[in-house]
Amino acid sequence: MAINLQKGQTIDLRKNDRGESVYDLSKVTIGLGWDVRKQGGGGFFGKLFSKEAEYDLDAVAFLLDGNGKVANLGRTVQTNDGRQMGLYQGDVVFFNSMQHPSGNVWLTGDNRTGAGDGDDEQIIVRLDQLDESYQKIVFLVTIYQGRSNNQHFGMIENAFIRAVDATGKEITKYSLSGDSSMNGMCAMVFAEAYRHNGDWKFRALGEPSPTDNFIDILRQQYSYSN
Repeated sequence: MAINLQKGQTIDLRKNDRGESVYDLSKVTIGLGWDVRKQGGGGFFGKLFSKEAEYDLDAVAFLLDGNGKVANLGRTVQTNDGRQMGLYQGDVVFFNSMQHPSGNVWLTGDNRTGAGDGDDEQIIVRLDQLDESYQKIVFLVTIYQGRSNNQHFGMIENAFIRAVDATGKEITKYSLSGDSSMNGMCAMVFAEAYRHNGDWKFRALGEPSPTDNFIDILRQQYSYSN
């Protein structure tokens, strides 16, 4: 039975709550989901939560070394339309670089509405095959252009992150519904998976940030250049 985590709580990803090794970490799915609060009728709130607003939430993973930093920031490439795109094929997995160079971490796609049941975005990780140089993976979500669109996690409900093993067993889930404390917060560091004594543990974090750009969080907390 999956364990529902509280903020700050940690569990072992391989073993259940009785200490039995029951989970297959050869391929772990980190699923993220959310709902936008329903339209509130007429007046100010009806306009605020109108159907016209499109929420584009993006899942991101930082692969960290033993110092808790992203060692490889990738490279800059030129796209077909002439734009410069950075962080390509480095230790940051995101919408413009959806697969880690090792082939052991990848993002499955982008759901722009959060509509429907189940996971809205998924990051797949082969934990058992990940090189020892990677000691931690941080999972976060940002609201694309949240600042300019006045969209924030206070408008999001039923947000969650969960871990599912290679056989489809749900290992753990951390749920978070937006409230007034999330107003103005456009990013969320949801959780982290980290090595401990030869195994992998999973910790619920739930750390909000006002930025809508994951690069700000990368620079402030996880880059050697900060």
